[in-house]
Amino acid sequence: MPGIRETRRLPYSAEQMFDLVADVARYPEFLPWVVATRVRSDDGTEMLADMLVGFKALREKFTSRVLKQRPDRLEVIYVDGPMRDLDNVWHFRPTAEGCEIEFAVDFSFRNRMFELMAGQYFDRAFRKMVAAFEERAHALYGSSSSSAQSVA
Repeated sequence: MPGIRETRRLPYSAEQMFDLVADVARYPEFLPWVVATRVRSDDGTEMLADMLVGFKALREKFTSRVLKQRPDRLEVIYVDGPMRDLDNVWHFRPTAEGCEIEFAVDFSFRNRMFELMAGQYFDRAFRKMVAAFEERAHALYGSSSSSAQSVA
């Protein structure tokens, strides 16, 4: 199954970044291609949510279960949608300057040929979404003397 991994250091606390990522209801306000979200249930440690994504005339609904271990970890488990699988995990670790975020997403399409073709664009879309989370953090929490940086 193809996957993408990214580690970022940001000048915000792990709690702030956890809260930003866990706030699925607000995704349409800042994430590209997210048209709407609906939180079906949320007991504080587990959420069931639908997300409608769209690009031009194409619209697809995804349902995911989100397991929350505040402030350290979010695990998103694919329940239903147009793909075979789409799971991701966020880790939030405090640092002296803010926090380090490790994000991993694994995905597979129902159609293997489509997976091979779309996989090359998935990386670009992923990077755009990561940037959207960083911009949202800046808008919510302000700037800091240190800047976000990628960790190789």
